[in-house]
Amino acid sequence: MKPAEQQTKLLLRGIVEVIQEKELIEKLNLKRSLRVKAGFDPTAPDLHLGHTVLLHKLKQFQDLGHEVTFLIGDFTGMIGDPSGVTETRKPLTEEDVRENAKTYERQVFKILDRARTRVRFNSEWLGRMSPIEFARLGSKVTVARMMERDDFTKRFREQKDISILEFYYPLLQGYDSVELRADVELGGTDQKFNLLMGRTLQRRYGQEEQVVMTLPLLEGTDGVRKMSKSYGNYIALEDPPSEMFGKIMSISDVLMMRYYELLTDHDLNAIRAMHPKEAKLKLAEDLVSQYHSKEAAGQARHEFDQRIHKGVFAGGDVYDLSGSDATMIVQVLMETQLVKSKSEARRLIQQGAVDIDGQRITDVNHILARGKTYQIKVGKKQFVNVSL
Repeated sequence: MKPAEQQTKLLLRGIVEVIQEKELIEKLNLKRSLRVKAGFDPTAPDLHLGHTVLLHKLKQFQDLGHEVTFLIGDFTGMIGDPSGVTETRKPLTEEDVRENAKTYERQVFKILDRARTRVRFNSEWLGRMSPIEFARLGSKVTVARMMERDDFTKRFREQKDISILEFYYPLLQGYDSVELRADVELGGTDQKFNLLMGRTLQRRYGQEEQVVMTLPLLEGTDGVRKMSKSYGNYIALEDPPSEMFGKIMSISDVLMMRYYELLTDHDLNAIRAMHPKEAKLKLAEDLVSQYHSKEAAGQARHEFDQRIHKGVFAGGDVYDLSGSDATMIVQVLMETQLVKSKSEARRLIQQGAVDIDGQRITDVNHILARGKTYQIKVGKKQFVNVSL
């Protein structure tokens, strides 16, 4: 096993917060395999790249020789995590959770080593708890502590319902760490309260407290909001290769570097030295290769080149604006009749719905150079070729 200093350098890449870093180094210096866990509630059937931020960190621990547990929250999934929500979630049925969990088991091994990964379901212990055991768990934490949670406090002030069951969610997630005797737990920044509950309960059950490591929430293809199916800005692990490739190519150069940092182990300095377009092509090929195959990635790139670089959008209208004063993207969208008004143009640009030559544009003041032909796409179905 590598020295603690070398392990720490890799494990802290992309991490937002460690509670506590000193404890992590002490545990690594024990020179034994640490028990590392991350939990996923199967609330939807598809995993997307946002979920893989945690999975890649788990893989780094795994490659360093540590014991990794991929925990499927089939029990807690029926309650619904209250983190970041403004009202009580609609509970999932047992059938919903069971079906979603099947897809998680299949998708997770696109990243983790099947032979070295422990897959557990928290219904194994939470489903066996007796009423008195539930009551004892509830006695471990006060209502005042629960109300320290921002989203609970906000809902209470706005007189919105908070169910007693939602109070139990952090307790149940925390108890998972007790049951698994976790040394380290990973989670998104929105999970901090729940992760710290694991430390609290381990202490109260007489165990050594786990180290908490939080990772950022990955922005979706719009570059603004966290990746989510509900926002339509997600890249699913089981998206078809050509669709996945195209979505990755549509992200901004700034977001591309964030994807490199959180989703790969590449040397970031080497990536920064590359031309942005080549770096993005490499990222798209690498991710499609990982979640499909090298052959599928090669085909996806070929299709992308055919569609974007070699020829003009098949069947797309051609607009000659060389005699027009239009050079700003808003004006060009108006001239080509892709939008009905300047306000609609600005809105679509700000939402990340406009591509020029395969590159997403989010600056409403973007200016196109004269003497060139551009391929402009709005949304998924509208596209034109423009000569300036």
